[in-house]
Amino acid sequence: MEPVSLPALSRVALCGGTHGNEMSGVYLVRELQRQKLEKAGSATLTTVISNPRAVQVCKRYTDTDLNRCFTDAILSSPVTDATPYEVRRAQELNTLLGPKGNVGAMDLLCDLHNTTANMGLSLISYSVQDWVIMHIYRQIQRKITSAPVRFIVLDLPLADAYSQDSLGKHGFSIEVGPQPHGVVRADIFNIMKEAVDQTLDWVQCFNSGCAFEGGEVDNVYTFVKSVYYPRDPETNQIAAAIHPQLQDRDFCLLHPGDPMFLMFSGEILKYEGEEVLHPFFVNECAYYEKSIAFHLARKMTVTIPPLQVKRD
Repeated sequence: MEPVSLPALSRVALCGGTHGNEMSGVYLVRELQRQKLEKAGSATLTTVISNPRAVQVCKRYTDTDLNRCFTDAILSSPVTDATPYEVRRAQELNTLLGPKGNVGAMDLLCDLHNTTANMGLSLISYSVQDWVIMHIYRQIQRKITSAPVRFIVLDLPLADAYSQDSLGKHGFSIEVGPQPHGVVRADIFNIMKEAVDQTLDWVQCFNSGCAFEGGEVDNVYTFVKSVYYPRDPETNQIAAAIHPQLQDRDFCLLHPGDPMFLMFSGEILKYEGEEVLHPFFVNECAYYEKSIAFHLARKMTVTIPPLQVKRD
């Protein structure tokens, strides 16, 4: 591939507490604020507790999920007395960190999350053709050995991108688990901190003129669909748990005929899809309200070009 030159990343944002009970990002951002860390080399660093009300009560959200409030439609919706707090907050964050899709937006936005699923360290974004994000992913993948490192692409147009990281010109979420909600584990915190440190190191190196080689990056997963819990037709209550052979096996191969659910009545429900896919966010606590048992993804390898900063 032909080499690519992109503008320097002069403004970087690190956000925690988008979900108020995902504690690694909350404590990491608070620590950076305590240290008054405001620069990453030549880049200005902005640190934000995204949902302070939810953090205060240690809940995912107060009115509605903040990390689903960053579509163009919601960001441009009129505010009334009935507008949920998180919609108001999303519009405030869009003013602070965006505006989304605008030349004035943060050059790089990294949003910090935890999951109860056995996901290791995952980066999540909306495109595998954002070469800044893909090169950061490769740096993290090469440098971090304390957890498996993977990249998840949601493949949505920018207008429909619903998470906070979409406010930046380049943006991604860091998702680390397993960690119970409302709890901070030292090992999970340290993995997140290492990923943030590697990101900031890469930004400094990129801005200083380092040339990054192209090549292939692996362990990239593109979202295919969600799988929902079986429900009792009369009560509409969840009628099964994740099967023990699938529990904690995020990103494994799920073959047709493999067990997916153990019904509370004792029956086993098997995967009936025709394609071998990879489950992730398996038995994520926060997804029970949506009845989502897990997502399925297709694995691929991505070729990225050589990259360096564009000089004036």
